[in-house]
Amino acid sequence: MDPDKPEIPEVPDTGVEEALLGGERKYTRVQVAERAGVPLERVHRLWRALGFAAAGDDDVVFTDADVEAARIGWELVSSGLIDQDLDAAVTRALGHYLSRLAEWQIQVVQDFLLKQLGDGNRGDEEEVAKLLETALPVILETALPTIERLQTYVWRRHLAAFADRALAVELTQAAQATDPEDAERSQVIGFVDMVGYTRLTRQSDEHELIAILEGFEMAATDAVSEHGGRIVKMIGDEVLFAVDDPAAAAEIAFTLGELAEQEGKLPQLRAGLAYGRVLHRLGDVYGEVVNIAARLTSVARPGTIVVDAGMAGQLRGVPAYDLRSLRPASVRGYSKLKCYALRRAGQDGRDREDRDRHHRDGRGYPPSSSRSPGSSRSSGSSRSSGSPAAGSRSSHSRGHRGR
Repeated sequence: MDPDKPEIPEVPDTGVEEALLGGERKYTRVQVAERAGVPLERVHRLWRALGFAAAGDDDVVFTDADVEAARIGWELVSSGLIDQDLDAAVTRALGHYLSRLAEWQIQVVQDFLLKQLGDGNRGDEEEVAKLLETALPVILETALPTIERLQTYVWRRHLAAFADRALAVELTQAAQATDPEDAERSQVIGFVDMVGYTRLTRQSDEHELIAILEGFEMAATDAVSEHGGRIVKMIGDEVLFAVDDPAAAAEIAFTLGELAEQEGKLPQLRAGLAYGRVLHRLGDVYGEVVNIAARLTSVARPGTIVVDAGMAGQLRGVPAYDLRSLRPASVRGYSKLKCYALRRAGQDGRDREDRDRHHRDGRGYPPSSSRSPGSSRSSGSSRSSGSPAAGSRSSHSRGHRGR
């Protein structure tokens, strides 16, 4: 146990569980299946898909709300709205995302209660019990309904944001497609990650690291939403996003990189962008384009953006950008991946001025973010990758990079 953290005593029975679950636990899973009119195997399978530990046939762990949920879910499948083959996958995705949300919300409540308790009373079990007895009912009666309303509002807002395109444009395209691949969307997939994150975790304390991660997540959320994109997921030090417009994708990457350099609150960033057909499933993205974007990130130098041939083709001729062909990259799954360094128009000239100024001042080369991706000097570069823009991190060190 961490000696710096106080031991939290066992929480007394305060009625929290009953209030959250909508009643007492009084049914076994067999009884849930009988009362909901749902096959027993389905109850077991979906309970596990939600991310909960398996319950035995005789374990009394379910409530009236569980019976109602089983009935509603079965009705959705029976109506055909949710394909039976996708039922478990949809439930698994729902359980995954909501479990993370629930964990964060409980952390917020815990931090609030610890502040109310004060440093001097954290080891006093009587004070802890008194606080739980007085504060928790207030939280349940006031904060919980408010949070539920806010979550519903955000959910409906996101539904509205996706509905126009998905139900109007994409539905028409999918209905007219004769080949299943034609129904896939052509999009830009982008990865942006922090350089030297592993070293940063060793050098920073918990509060500093949290501040950096929150700053990165906030900047990524602002940049992606401002340019009409969607964050698929945040993976610690990395953001994966999707956007329809190639120029918008470029601006997202530029905005984040420039923000890191100007404000100095974030480590240097690097980005990989790829354009092509993307398979969307249950809020995630799959396909070769996702793999290529991940590989490109792994060969990008600090402060640079590397794009694939598809993305370069979309941006070629756009006055705002310059493209510079790089040597084909040798990365996992691709022996000669064609790639390009993407810069704002005129960036090469500004970099030459920076190098001349640094030489005149006797400071040598400027930081790697200001050097050309073709330069032979770069912090963390690796010649073994076969690319002049190679970085040090393995291409399969993140979830999507193995796809």
